[in-house]
Amino acid sequence: MFLPLYVEPRDVVEAEALIDQFGKTAGLEAADRAEASRNVGNHLHYCRWRQIERLIIMLSIETTLGTIH
Repeated sequence: MFLPLYVEPRDVVEAEALIDQFGKTAGLEAADRAEASRNVGNHLHYCRWRQIERLIIMLSIETTLGTIH
C-alpha cells in the first residue's frame, strides 16, 4: 500500500466527511470518484481521489503506522 505523501487539510476534511457518510465503504466511494474523474480525463482529480482513498484507509485502521517516539 502506498501512503499519501502530500495531503492538504481539505483532503482530510473530505476523507472524514466520506467516512461519516459512507462508513466502512468510504474507501470504495473515493475509488469510484477517482474512476469517474479518470473516465472524463481529469487526471488531477483522479490523483486527488486516490490520495483521499489511501487517507481513508489510514484513518480507518486501528494500528500505528511508522515510528512511535
